[in-house]
Amino acid sequence: MEELLIGWLKEYGYFVLFLWSIFEGEMGLIMGGIMSHTGDMQYMMTIFVAGLGGFTGDQIYFYIGRFNKGYIQRKLHSRRRKFAIAHLLLKKYGWPIIFMQRYMYGLRTVIPMSIGITKYSAKKFALINLLSAWVWAAITVTPAYLYGEEILSLLNNAKQYWYFILPIIGVFIYGIYTYFQKIERHFLQKRNNRF
Repeated sequence: MEELLIGWLKEYGYFVLFLWSIFEGEMGLIMGGIMSHTGDMQYMMTIFVAGLGGFTGDQIYFYIGRFNKGYIQRKLHSRRRKFAIAHLLLKKYGWPIIFMQRYMYGLRTVIPMSIGITKYSAKKFALINLLSAWVWAAITVTPAYLYGEEILSLLNNAKQYWYFILPIIGVFIYGIYTYFQKIERHFLQKRNNRF
């Protein structure tokens, strides 16, 4: 099964990378960087395609916000805290938040929708979004490209000693989740203190 998946990635790598970048991103970009390291994909083309995928995904979320404000408010009611944080960040930081939203866990899809709800210029958003997508792709692909051999060795060891690696990964993910929950509470506390 593993060989079949690797074969598909080698044959349809750019297409898979584009789709993956629309929906999630980082793991696909790391995969693209490793495949660029092994020579199965071209480094610059990997960055270009991944950036276009990230750009496309954020544009979709932006236009969902632009044309479906009522639907978002009804269906994403449970995420209203995240929308409030996104609005605060946009008011406080302006256009740089479009650039930085790719690195903000839990807000990556909310911020483009939140900006789409406002009267923010669609052209300005698209330009900043495209540039930030290519920077994000380069920042994520390059380390995987440069350290591809080390990453492959680490993955091979993880396959052999999965029973040690899984709990470590679980603790790491829990730590990241807890950290971002703390940041979210901090932003909401600052908002509540102002009103």
